[in-house]
Amino acid sequence: MKLDRQWLADHIPHHGNMCLLDTILQWDAATICCGSNTHRAADNPLRAHGRLGAACGIEYAAQAMAAHAALRAGTGTGTGSSGGRPSSGFLISARALELHVTRLDDVAAALQIEAQRLGADRTTALYEFSLRAERRLLLAGRATVVLGNLAP
Repeated sequence: MKLDRQWLADHIPHHGNMCLLDTILQWDAATICCGSNTHRAADNPLRAHGRLGAACGIEYAAQAMAAHAALRAGTGTGTGSSGGRPSSGFLISARALELHVTRLDDVAAALQIEAQRLGADRTTALYEFSLRAERRLLLAGRATVVLGNLAP
């Protein structure tokens, strides 16, 4: 099964041009690696004042984490689950953020977004993430997400 933009749109909460990822390059129980070229798009919804700041890479990483959660839940992967969209999660913190560039829209190469699940319990997960273009590190950090919908 090809895990492309359509699969992502069907399995993460982000729709239209807010779905920033183009493909899932590889994944396993602990890691995911995604690709994207949307950082150069003029209609990227995260652009401000004609540019895409490097800190917007956190959203790319968060979407990779959402895709990883969907894959781990077995939604749409043929793993025997009932399929469908997983419940939404929420990014609650980003820490140890290292920005090695000031903006992403002037990066010519495709983005490679990597996230590694360091630990989790029933309600939260901790990920380490990085964005690269070819071999160049653009940003890195850690993020904590709350799993599932918090609405009553």
